[in-house]
Amino acid sequence: MRTDTQIRRATHEDTLACAKVVHAWASETDWMPDELPVEQLAGLIRDAFDSREIWVAGDPVDCYMSVDPAQKKIGALYCRRTGQGIGKVFLDKAKENRDFLWLTTHIPNTSAQRFYLREGFEVTAEEPPVPPDTVPVYRMEWHA
Repeated sequence: MRTDTQIRRATHEDTLACAKVVHAWASETDWMPDELPVEQLAGLIRDAFDSREIWVAGDPVDCYMSVDPAQKKIGALYCRRTGQGIGKVFLDKAKENRDFLWLTTHIPNTSAQRFYLREGFEVTAEEPPVPPDTVPVYRMEWHA
């Protein structure tokens, strides 16, 4: 069992690995419809790379987080290993030097909601999915 919780800033070479993390999560989640192909996900991550703070963990990469600093939004937080504190390390990094963040989480993803609530986020709205997503989401906000 891995227990390292070290994170690092992603490089362009990490985009495919990040896409594989998202794709694996979606494939293994029974309520999630078919995800985009890995190559298309990697393209979306690549397109957003220069405007986001992207962090990764694992060797090979098995966890990643994307933060849009302009919107103060956590756009992605996916981790192949749970219960080891890596999600908290990512959120702590996202909160550094900020007094507000928001994110969306799929309504059926109750374990993620419990995690975010434990980390100080509150549900502020229910929102329709943003294509290509098809599952409704909760907007959750954190204030320092």
